[in-house]
Amino acid sequence: MIESYIKSGKLASKIRDEASKMIKEGTLVIDLVEYVESEILKTGAQIAFPCNVSLNEVAAHYTSPANDQTVIHAGDMVKLDLGAMIDGYIADTAVTVIAEGNVSENYTQDEINLHEEIVEASAAGLEAAIATVRAGIEVSKIGAAVHEAISEYHLNPIFNLAGHSLEQNNLHAGISIPNYDNHDNYVLDEGQAIAIEPFATNGEGIVNDAPGQYIFSYMANKPFRMKTTQKVLKYIQHNHAYVPFSGRWITSEFGERKGNIALKQLSEAMAIYPYAPLREKQDCFVSQKEHTVIVEKEGCTVTTI
Repeated sequence: MIESYIKSGKLASKIRDEASKMIKEGTLVIDLVEYVESEILKTGAQIAFPCNVSLNEVAAHYTSPANDQTVIHAGDMVKLDLGAMIDGYIADTAVTVIAEGNVSENYTQDEINLHEEIVEASAAGLEAAIATVRAGIEVSKIGAAVHEAISEYHLNPIFNLAGHSLEQNNLHAGISIPNYDNHDNYVLDEGQAIAIEPFATNGEGIVNDAPGQYIFSYMANKPFRMKTTQKVLKYIQHNHAYVPFSGRWITSEFGERKGNIALKQLSEAMAIYPYAPLREKQDCFVSQKEHTVIVEKEGCTVTTI
């Protein structure tokens, strides 16, 4: 088990670092997303969830639909969040990169300085959290460490986003790792795998649903009259029953029109669960940094370093 976590972590960190080099003026988000996903599959590993590329005030849950024309501009705050899976054991990691290019065309120097501070704050929050992790620690203490580190920058964490425990074939295994002291007295055990993901913002620190649905999870088998919808559901059950999947993968397999109709019907019937992109409540910028760690008696092993 530990060996598979380590292997998936090394793979995810390598692809994260390579993909980060693509984050610059003029890059299409869909090219970045498809690069990450194809690189994971090339190794024989599996994609643990659709690659997320969330820009600026969008904190999470954006992945490209088919034919996405979203482009990265110089100075944009680009959150790259990806997951790889070997034998069902998941590495979940994220980094925020300020896109290269002629930044001054899009942002003032004060804005650039602020963006850099926001990125530094989420990194500091992650570092503080990792230093706190050990067997026997309450998860609220990890959240308190994140909050304290981010507050030193006079910024806020995202209070309604959290990290999570990981298990085989299970991305969100039931335990939340908060980004503030939420008074949760759940105690971590030696050998547990957790993903810690501090978000930092110059806004209020609350995210709300934004328009669009691009990521989905299988929920339940349901009967449908339309043959295509039945076929899509069977395809999801066979290929994506355990971890989230992209609507783009479905439209690639079944065509855009049929695929999107099926996704809508499946979502309405609660056969699948749609995840909306998450936008900061005050439309302020958000950064994210994330590592997967294995809890040890006195500390932890970071698998995605």
